[in-house]
Amino acid sequence: MKILLVNDDGIEAKGLADLARVSAALGEVWIAAPDKQCSAMSHRLTLGVEKDIMIHPDYPVPVKKAYSISGTPAECVKIALHELLPTPPDIVFSGVNYGWNTGFDIAYSGTVAAALEARMNGIRAAAFSTQAVPCQEVMERDLMAITRELLCKDISDDEIWNVNFPGCALRDYQGELWNRKVARAQLFLDTYQRIEKGNGIISVIEKNIKMREEDIPEGSDLKAVMQNYTSIGKIRSHVL
Repeated sequence: MKILLVNDDGIEAKGLADLARVSAALGEVWIAAPDKQCSAMSHRLTLGVEKDIMIHPDYPVPVKKAYSISGTPAECVKIALHELLPTPPDIVFSGVNYGWNTGFDIAYSGTVAAALEARMNGIRAAAFSTQAVPCQEVMERDLMAITRELLCKDISDDEIWNVNFPGCALRDYQGELWNRKVARAQLFLDTYQRIEKGNGIISVIEKNIKMREEDIPEGSDLKAVMQNYTSIGKIRSHVL
Protein backbone atom coordinates (compact mmCIF):
# COMPACT_ATOMS: atom_id res chain seq x y z
CA MET A 1 0.00 0.00 0.00
CA LYS A 2 1.20 3.50 -0.86
CA ILE A 3 0.23 6.16 1.69
CA LEU A 4 0.55 9.93 1.31
CA LEU A 5 0.71 11.96 4.52
CA VAL A 6 -0.08 15.66 4.81
CA ASN A 7 -0.98 18.05 7.62
CA ASP A 8 -1.53 21.72 8.37
CA ASP A 9 0.74 22.04 11.43
CA GLY A 10 3.88 21.84 9.29
CA ILE A 11 6.60 19.32 8.46
CA GLU A 12 8.11 19.49 11.98
CA ALA A 13 4.86 18.68 13.82
CA LYS A 14 4.88 15.77 16.26
CA GLY A 15 1.45 14.63 15.11
CA LEU A 16 2.74 14.10 11.58
CA ALA A 17 5.61 11.98 12.89
CA ASP A 18 3.15 9.95 14.99
CA LEU A 19 1.04 9.29 11.90
CA ALA A 20 4.14 8.41 9.90
CA ARG A 21 5.19 5.76 12.44
CA VAL A 22 1.79 4.11 12.24
CA SER A 23 1.61 4.36 8.45
CA ALA A 24 5.10 2.91 8.01
CA ALA A 25 3.79 -0.34 9.47
CA LEU A 26 1.05 -0.42 6.85
CA GLY A 27 2.90 0.38 3.64
CA GLU A 28 5.14 2.75 1.70
CA VAL A 29 4.92 6.26 3.13
CA TRP A 30 5.37 9.57 1.33
CA ILE A 31 5.07 12.94 3.06
CA ALA A 32 4.15 16.30 1.51
CA ALA A 33 3.59 18.86 4.26
CA PRO A 34 3.69 22.66 4.57
CA ASP A 35 7.02 24.17 5.56
CA LYS A 36 5.28 26.20 8.28
CA GLN A 37 2.14 26.35 10.40
CA CYS A 38 -0.94 26.56 8.15
CA SER A 39 -3.85 26.03 10.52
CA ALA A 40 -7.31 27.45 9.71
CA MET A 41 -6.48 27.90 6.03
CA SER A 42 -9.33 25.65 4.91
CA HIS A 43 -9.05 24.93 1.16
CA ARG A 44 -7.02 28.04 0.41
CA LEU A 45 -4.73 28.14 -2.65
CA THR A 46 -1.95 30.67 -3.24
CA LEU A 47 -2.48 31.33 -6.93
CA GLY A 48 0.37 32.54 -9.10
CA VAL A 49 2.97 32.14 -6.34
CA GLU A 50 6.08 30.02 -6.86
CA LYS A 51 6.21 27.03 -4.53
CA ASP A 52 9.56 25.92 -3.13
CA ILE A 53 9.91 22.21 -2.35
CA MET A 54 12.59 20.85 0.00
CA ILE A 55 13.45 17.18 0.44
CA HIS A 56 13.96 16.05 4.06
CA PRO A 57 16.33 13.07 3.95
CA ASP A 58 16.65 13.08 7.76
CA TYR A 59 12.96 12.85 8.60
CA PRO A 60 12.69 11.23 12.08
CA VAL A 61 10.62 8.29 10.77
CA PRO A 62 11.84 6.03 7.95
CA VAL A 63 9.68 6.98 4.96
CA LYS A 64 10.11 6.70 1.21
CA LYS A 65 10.51 10.46 0.85
CA ALA A 66 9.47 13.56 2.80
CA TYR A 67 8.93 16.96 1.21
CA SER A 68 8.19 20.32 2.80
CA ILE A 69 6.36 22.72 0.51
CA SER A 70 5.91 26.48 0.75
CA GLY A 71 2.19 26.23 0.20
CA THR A 72 -1.09 25.40 1.87
CA PRO A 73 -2.24 21.92 2.92
CA ALA A 74 -4.49 21.57 -0.13
CA GLU A 75 -1.62 22.63 -2.37
CA CYS A 76 0.64 20.03 -0.77
CA VAL A 77 -1.79 17.33 -1.89
CA LYS A 78 -2.11 18.80 -5.38
CA ILE A 79 1.65 19.08 -5.86
CA ALA A 80 2.32 15.61 -4.46
CA LEU A 81 -0.25 13.98 -6.74
CA HIS A 82 0.75 15.81 -9.89
CA GLU A 83 4.51 16.30 -9.49
CA LEU A 84 6.13 14.31 -6.69
CA LEU A 85 4.70 10.80 -6.51
CA PRO A 86 5.44 8.50 -9.47
CA THR A 87 2.00 6.86 -9.12
CA PRO A 88 -1.08 7.85 -7.11
CA PRO A 89 -1.29 6.75 -3.47
CA ASP A 90 -3.89 4.26 -2.30
CA ILE A 91 -4.94 6.56 0.54
CA VAL A 92 -4.15 9.98 2.02
CA PHE A 93 -3.92 10.51 5.78
CA SER A 94 -4.03 14.09 7.06
CA GLY A 95 -2.84 15.04 10.58
CA VAL A 96 -2.55 14.25 13.34
CA ASN A 97 -3.72 17.82 13.94
CA TYR A 98 -3.02 19.43 17.30
CA GLY A 99 -6.56 20.58 18.07
CA TRP A 100 -9.97 19.06 17.40
CA ASN A 101 -11.65 19.35 14.02
CA THR A 102 -15.28 18.97 15.03
CA GLY A 103 -18.49 20.86 14.39
CA PHE A 104 -18.28 24.15 12.52
CA ASP A 105 -14.48 24.22 13.02
CA ILE A 106 -14.28 21.68 10.19
CA ALA A 107 -15.10 24.50 7.75
CA TYR A 108 -11.86 26.31 8.67
CA SER A 109 -9.60 23.27 8.92
CA GLY A 110 -6.57 22.87 6.70
CA THR A 111 -6.31 19.28 7.93
CA VAL A 112 -9.78 18.41 6.66
CA ALA A 113 -9.31 20.42 3.46
CA ALA A 114 -6.21 18.40 2.57
CA ALA A 115 -8.18 15.16 2.96
CA LEU A 116 -11.02 16.56 0.85
CA GLU A 117 -8.53 17.58 -1.84
CA ALA A 118 -7.44 13.96 -2.03
CA ARG A 119 -11.06 12.84 -2.36
CA MET A 120 -11.59 15.37 -5.14
CA ASN A 121 -8.81 13.53 -6.96
CA GLY A 122 -10.49 10.15 -6.49
CA ILE A 123 -8.34 8.97 -3.56
CA ARG A 124 -9.65 7.69 -0.22
CA ALA A 125 -8.72 9.92 2.69
CA ALA A 126 -8.97 10.35 6.44
CA ALA A 127 -8.34 13.30 8.73
CA PHE A 128 -7.01 12.78 12.27
CA SER A 129 -7.03 15.31 15.11
CA THR A 130 -6.46 15.33 18.85
CA GLN A 131 -7.21 17.71 21.67
CA ALA A 132 -4.60 20.47 22.01
CA VAL A 133 -3.34 19.43 25.43
CA PRO A 134 -0.08 17.78 26.60
CA CYS A 135 -1.71 14.41 27.34
CA GLN A 136 -1.89 12.32 24.14
CA GLU A 137 -2.19 8.85 25.70
CA VAL A 138 -5.35 7.86 23.83
CA MET A 139 -4.11 8.93 20.40
CA GLU A 140 -0.71 7.32 20.88
CA ARG A 141 -2.26 4.01 21.96
CA ASP A 142 -5.20 3.76 19.54
CA LEU A 143 -4.06 5.49 16.34
CA MET A 144 -2.78 2.25 14.81
CA ALA A 145 -5.86 0.19 15.63
CA ILE A 146 -8.29 2.79 14.34
CA THR A 147 -6.27 3.37 11.18
CA ARG A 148 -6.26 -0.36 10.41
CA GLU A 149 -10.01 -0.52 10.97
CA LEU A 150 -10.67 2.41 8.64
CA LEU A 151 -8.75 0.67 5.86
CA CYS A 152 -11.19 -2.22 6.04
CA LYS A 153 -14.37 -0.14 5.95
CA ASP A 154 -16.30 1.09 2.94
CA ILE A 155 -16.86 4.77 2.38
CA SER A 156 -18.67 6.65 -0.37
CA ASP A 157 -16.85 8.49 -3.15
CA ASP A 158 -17.99 11.84 -1.74
CA GLU A 159 -16.88 11.25 1.87
CA ILE A 160 -13.77 11.23 4.04
CA TRP A 161 -13.23 9.79 7.50
CA ASN A 162 -12.84 12.26 10.37
CA VAL A 163 -11.27 11.01 13.62
CA ASN A 164 -10.89 13.07 16.80
CA PHE A 165 -9.12 11.84 19.94
CA PRO A 166 -9.74 13.17 23.46
CA GLY A 167 -6.80 14.50 25.44
CA CYS A 168 -7.57 12.60 28.61
CA ALA A 169 -5.54 10.04 30.50
CA LEU A 170 -6.26 6.41 29.66
CA ARG A 171 -7.84 5.89 33.08
CA ASP A 172 -10.52 8.45 32.14
CA TYR A 173 -11.04 7.25 28.57
CA GLN A 174 -14.56 6.08 27.67
CA GLY A 175 -13.88 4.29 24.36
CA GLU A 176 -14.80 4.85 20.69
CA LEU A 177 -18.03 6.21 19.26
CA TRP A 178 -18.57 5.57 15.55
CA ASN A 179 -20.86 7.33 13.09
CA ARG A 180 -20.76 10.62 14.95
CA LYS A 181 -22.51 13.46 13.16
CA VAL A 182 -20.86 16.83 12.64
CA ALA A 183 -22.11 19.11 15.42
CA ARG A 184 -24.04 22.15 14.27
CA ALA A 185 -22.04 24.10 16.80
CA GLN A 186 -18.58 25.47 17.52
CA LEU A 187 -16.65 24.73 20.71
CA PHE A 188 -15.35 28.28 21.00
CA LEU A 189 -17.77 30.97 19.85
CA ASP A 190 -16.01 33.85 18.09
CA THR A 191 -16.95 37.28 19.41
CA TYR A 192 -15.32 40.63 18.77
CA GLN A 193 -14.81 43.80 20.75
CA ARG A 194 -14.91 46.95 18.65
CA ILE A 195 -12.44 49.75 19.36
CA GLU A 196 -12.79 53.20 17.77
CA LYS A 197 -9.31 54.58 17.06
CA GLY A 198 -10.31 57.76 15.28
CA ASN A 199 -9.39 59.06 11.83
CA GLY A 200 -11.75 56.51 10.29
CA ILE A 201 -9.90 53.54 11.80
CA ILE A 202 -11.77 50.80 13.66
CA SER A 203 -10.02 47.89 15.36
CA VAL A 204 -11.52 44.66 16.68
CA ILE A 205 -10.19 42.21 19.24
CA GLU A 206 -11.25 38.58 18.94
CA LYS A 207 -12.55 36.90 22.07
CA ASN A 208 -13.45 33.21 22.31
CA ILE A 209 -16.24 32.03 24.58
CA LYS A 210 -16.35 28.30 25.25
CA MET A 211 -19.67 26.60 24.55
CA ARG A 212 -21.38 24.96 27.51
CA GLU A 213 -21.28 21.17 27.30
CA GLU A 214 -25.02 20.91 27.95
CA ASP A 215 -25.65 22.95 24.78
CA ILE A 216 -23.66 20.60 22.51
CA PRO A 217 -25.91 18.33 20.38
CA GLU A 218 -26.20 14.70 21.43
CA GLY A 219 -24.75 12.13 19.03
CA SER A 220 -22.29 14.66 17.61
CA ASP A 221 -18.53 14.57 17.19
CA LEU A 222 -18.04 17.43 19.61
CA LYS A 223 -20.19 15.83 22.30
CA ALA A 224 -18.18 12.62 22.02
CA VAL A 225 -14.75 14.17 22.55
CA MET A 226 -16.03 16.43 25.32
CA GLN A 227 -17.08 13.27 27.16
CA ASN A 228 -13.66 11.60 26.65
CA TYR A 229 -14.63 9.37 23.74
CA THR A 230 -12.83 9.08 20.41
CA SER A 231 -15.19 10.39 17.74
CA ILE A 232 -15.16 8.63 14.37
CA GLY A 233 -17.43 9.87 11.62
CA LYS A 234 -17.66 10.93 8.00
CA ILE A 235 -17.59 14.29 6.28
CA ARG A 236 -19.43 14.57 2.99
CA SER A 237 -18.35 16.95 0.25
CA HIS A 238 -21.27 18.45 -1.60
CA VAL A 239 -19.12 19.32 -4.62
CA LEU A 240 -18.49 15.64 -5.39
